[in-house]
Amino acid sequence: MREFYEVVAVQNHIPIRFVVCEDGSTDNTVEVLKKLSETLPIHLLSAPGRKGYSRAVIDGFRETTSDLVGFIDSDGQCDPADFSAFVKEQESGNYDLVIGYRNPRNDHPVRLLMSNLFGLVYRIIFSCSLRDPSCPFLLIRQTALREVLRGNVGILKQGFWWEFCARCAAANLRIKEIPVSHRSRAGGETQIYLPSKVPGIAYQHLLGLLELRRELSSTRASPPQ
Repeated sequence: MREFYEVVAVQNHIPIRFVVCEDGSTDNTVEVLKKLSETLPIHLLSAPGRKGYSRAVIDGFRETTSDLVGFIDSDGQCDPADFSAFVKEQESGNYDLVIGYRNPRNDHPVRLLMSNLFGLVYRIIFSCSLRDPSCPFLLIRQTALREVLRGNVGILKQGFWWEFCARCAAANLRIKEIPVSHRSRAGGETQIYLPSKVPGIAYQHLLGLLELRRELSSTRASPPQ
């Protein structure tokens, strides 16, 4: 977080405010964040228990008030030096959402394989042509974000970005993809996408995608009120 602030706010003079979604950590994460908030512009959302990745992201999004809202995971894999490119694209006024695609993606081979296979099914179910619809690095307009967060958002408990991009496509957002660097994970080992858990997660995601398709199809079919 300090690296992001130094690169984006200090070096590139882009004003930012962090909304940090802490998801019931059992270590000293909250204490570290409170200490950081003494020197960084941080609004901390913390909960005593786990609510899951998707719900944490959604709650964080709903706390935002700025015209442009960015997102980046805290694991250090996305390079803050890329953020200025997102801002430049948004300043053109041509897009509702600017999202990265990891080039190349630096993840465990098992996770990459499952993601690619899941992506094939995903593109059959939804008319979403994004190269990397699970990339956690983006900048979206607040008006577009509010549209995306309508409905039963959060169907995919741990696969929020797949759902997010499907909702963006269904909302006919003007989307721009840009290449971003993807570094080795710096924030500890993920406990969600361990290789042994990925097949089960992929199966749950598939069920979630079918439920999401039913919702989006129903929304499109419903006459305006």
